[in-house]
Amino acid sequence: MKEIQGGVTASIGFEAAGVAAEIKYQGRTDMAIVYSEAPCVAAGTFTTNVAKAAPVTWDQKLVKEGGCVHAIIVNSGIANACTGQEGYHYCEETAKEAARALNIPVDSVLLGSTGVIGKQLPIDRIKAGVSMLAEAKCGSMEAGNEAAKAIMTTDTCEKELAVQVEIQGKTVTIGGMAKGSGMIHPNMCTMLSFITTDAAITKEALQKALSEDVDDTYNMISVDGDTSTNDTVLVLANGMAGNETIQEGTEAYEIFREALHAVNEYLAKKIAGDGEGATALFEVHVVGAETKEAAVKLAKSVACSNLTKTAIAGHDANWGRIICAMGYSGAQFDPEKVDLFFESEAGKIQIAENGVALDFSEEKATEILSQSVVTATADVKMGNQEATAWGCDLTHGYIEINADYRS
Repeated sequence: MKEIQGGVTASIGFEAAGVAAEIKYQGRTDMAIVYSEAPCVAAGTFTTNVAKAAPVTWDQKLVKEGGCVHAIIVNSGIANACTGQEGYHYCEETAKEAARALNIPVDSVLLGSTGVIGKQLPIDRIKAGVSMLAEAKCGSMEAGNEAAKAIMTTDTCEKELAVQVEIQGKTVTIGGMAKGSGMIHPNMCTMLSFITTDAAITKEALQKALSEDVDDTYNMISVDGDTSTNDTVLVLANGMAGNETIQEGTEAYEIFREALHAVNEYLAKKIAGDGEGATALFEVHVVGAETKEAAVKLAKSVACSNLTKTAIAGHDANWGRIICAMGYSGAQFDPEKVDLFFESEAGKIQIAENGVALDFSEEKATEILSQSVVTATADVKMGNQEATAWGCDLTHGYIEINADYRS
């Protein structure tokens, strides 16, 4: 497997674009399209929040029905969540406009929205944006990058990656883009993530690969503990790589699954590290757990701990907060067996052994915690299971961004 430049347009047959439709923002792009010239099988995972946004309901229905998909239309600025029947009607109107502009069936159009909850979409601007996207789309790397920028809200950077693998003598590409900075605490997926591949794969195999992988990627990140109304991950596969159709339980499936994981993990970590107001990606690695479930609970509890996140922001090796967060995780462990380490580009330091503080250098610990990526490792010495969760530090910037988000 190798990384290549690009995102959603890296796979054969995919086009993209980003345009300024003035949905909420002025002076920037705010609508995007991902389009395949060949029909695609689609897989998706969606928010578990009971208050689901209209486009989530629309996408769930289409993905479940299993028809071919040609396009995804995404807007930023307004989430189209808590908008009632009118909001769902606007999904229908958007899909109809895309079908007209692209000459494709209405039920081959998936949708995504992100932004302020509770406001109705300016449907006339949405329709005009769809027409602009249909005209602007192309298969260049730059077009994919423009799409990645257009779906951003409070994100500070676009998030995209592409990889290639060899399957049955054919080069298969998987590319993706994502957005997410606040309201990040997924339980089935993340904010918005759109992945394309030119692999030929059955719908069942594609859905299985995605559903299983979100547990180790998007479900292991947290910025603020809020599960969004709009969380969506969609994967489109158009088969244009020319490989034999990938089936579950084959060597080809395992190669594809590993490549999909690489894209998902990269995008998930980029979302966590770009948390609102964040200055550092905070990685929590738990090893030596008795079960995988325990390792996951312990790692996520630490990554979600506001006290731990503020300590990371202050470059303070306040390791007791880590033990505390592990203690209320719901996982069983012996606090008097835990070894703790901090690590970054500046080095690695052990700060506790068997649950007791070591005589470590506070200066060195501060240096380690001052880097842009910080890892805390907890060895609970009860077994051989492990898990990694990702979060970010918690700074004053988070409050500043969210105190007046609607304005």
